[in-house]
Parts: sequence; C-alpha cells; structure tokens
Amino acid sequence: MSSLGDKPIYLCPRPNPKLLSLVIPIFDEEEALPHLRKSLESLANKLPCLVEWILVNDGSKDLSREMLFQWAKADQRAKVVDLARNFGHQAAITAGLDHSIGDAVVIMDADLQDPPELILEMLVKYCEGYDVVFAQRIKRQGESLFKIVTAKAFYWIMSKFIHKQLPPDTGDFRLMSRPVVISLGYLREGQRFLRGMISWVGFSQTAVPFERLSRVAGKTKYPFYKMVKFAWEAILSFSSIPLKAAMILGVLVFFFGVSYGVYATIKALVYQDVVRGWTSIIILQSIIGGTILLCLGVIGEYVGRIYEEIKQRPIYIVKDCANLAIKSIPGRGVLAFNEYINEQKSIEKHSR
Repeated sequence: MSSLGDKPIYLCPRPNPKLLSLVIPIFDEEEALPHLRKSLESLANKLPCLVEWILVNDGSKDLSREMLFQWAKADQRAKVVDLARNFGHQAAITAGLDHSIGDAVVIMDADLQDPPELILEMLVKYCEGYDVVFAQRIKRQGESLFKIVTAKAFYWIMSKFIHKQLPPDTGDFRLMSRPVVISLGYLREGQRFLRGMISWVGFSQTAVPFERLSRVAGKTKYPFYKMVKFAWEAILSFSSIPLKAAMILGVLVFFFGVSYGVYATIKALVYQDVVRGWTSIIILQSIIGGTILLCLGVIGEYVGRIYEEIKQRPIYIVKDCANLAIKSIPGRGVLAFNEYINEQKSIEKHSR
C-alpha cells in the first residue's frame, strides 16, 4: 500500500509493458534532433521492453520535418505525425497520444531538458502499480531566477486556489498507463492544460524527483509572453475563480461608493459644505469605470472560450505521417491525408 496526499492507494504490481510509446512534440528543433536521436537509441538498449517514438512535427519552419522523415525511413521505431501547421505544444502532445499504441506512454520534450534515463525509474514505479508517474523538478539548470520564481508562483496559485490536486514543480514529462491515455481521449476541449487534465482523471499517481538540465541545443520555444498565456489558459480551464474575484471586486467597489455617498451626504447636511470639486468625481468615475471594464474583460474571456468550444474545430490536423498504422482516433482530430486517400479510392471505385 502507498499513499498520495492523505488518501491510501492500494497498488497492484504488474509486469513491464510489452510496448512503450514515447510522445515527443517538435517545433523547430533541427539542432537538438541529432542529440535526441542518439539519446533515444541509447535508451532503447536499456529498456526492458519494445519501444516506439511518436515524433509530432508541430509545423516546424526549419529542417525538423525533413530530418524526422529521414529518421523514420532509417528506423521503423520512429513514427512521424506531421501536423498541417503549428497547433501548439498541448495540441501536438494530444496528437501523439491519439496515435500511440503502447501499454505505457511517456510524454517528453525534444530539448533533452527532461533526461530520458529517468524513464527507467518511471518504469519501476509503473511495475509497482502506479498509473501516472510524473517527473518532479528539484532543481533547474540554465534558467533565470525570474523564470524560477514565476514558475513557483504559478504552481502556488494553482495548488492553493485553482486545482489543489496539481503536483507542484512538474511539467508534461510523465509516464501514463494505457487506461489513463484512453481516459484522456474523452477529454476533447480545445483549450488544453494536459498536466491538469491528467491530474483530474485520477488513478494512482506518484512522483520521481529529478534535476532539470539545460537545453542540449537551440533556443527555448516558450518566451515570456507564451508562458503568461499558458498560465492564464490553465487558470481559466480549471476554475471560475476569476469570475468570482470580479464579483467580489464589484461588491467592494459598491460598498466603497455607498460609504463615499454617506460621507458626502454628512458633509452636505451637517457641515453645510456643499462645494464639490471635480477631483472626487474623476477619482470615483475612474475607479468604478475601471472596475466595470475589468469585470467585463474577465467575463469576456470566458465567453470567448465558450465561443471557441461551440465551433468544435479540430484540436489538430494531420497532413502526413510515417510508419504509422492508420487507426480510429478520438473526436476533434483530423487525418487529412487519410481522408484524401479514402476519397481517391472512392473516386476510382465509381469510375470503373
């Protein structure tokens, strides 16, 4: 028996997976890909099971796409999912998960900041019976103090106010059993925060601590504005607290206005001080007007998300692939090349 938080978890030991899938989203990683390939091939010799690498090209503009297809041509274990454009990191991971077939699936990035050797420790936990084994950072190399502080602040806010089950200092680097991957396949919202979604589905989860390394090559694809956007998406995806905060702010401003009205009335009736300056009016209008706009902005964010979800556009569109057996995938995923092939076959059939 083990535990996660305050709840006991009864584990059922199991053998190593027959097939392990590694899902790796890739965007402009031509400098890192040779290092990644060497590292994964080395790891494959140490694994106690077969392995497949689901390499998702997320609309790269450099030579990453060509390098991935060359890799797939040379090694059948490399399976390429080529997206029609850049759909974003979380959508690319979703595409990889949808096309994986392993008994266990690992999500990792291509920059090798997440050391592949840690997967061996994850497999030990998997065999103990855990369904989700996430890598928890105890130290970050090559990152600025600002990024470290803001990351800790994000996880503190998430755990205290938004999603209390979200483990701190974790990224997307984790191992999941097939039942967890299947469960995730039913969560098809467009705005995705996968680490929160994986925590939400439940199952037995545990951590493997590690020291995060610096990028092996290339530059980060997550500048500050993308990190802010990602954090905001995570908060909106898992909580209505911003709406509640807007309501509380409105109540506070209302009471402030009532208090100021009482103060002004007393001055007018008791002290006969009826001379009014424009300063008070401007200050009150600015506070009330700013609060109204702020609240409308928060509401607008949620309305915008509702609008995006109602359209039910695909999470991703696959333009091409290599070494992949065509299979059915969950909703909001499009295999454009497969639809085209089927359409051509249908035309040929009816033209005979």
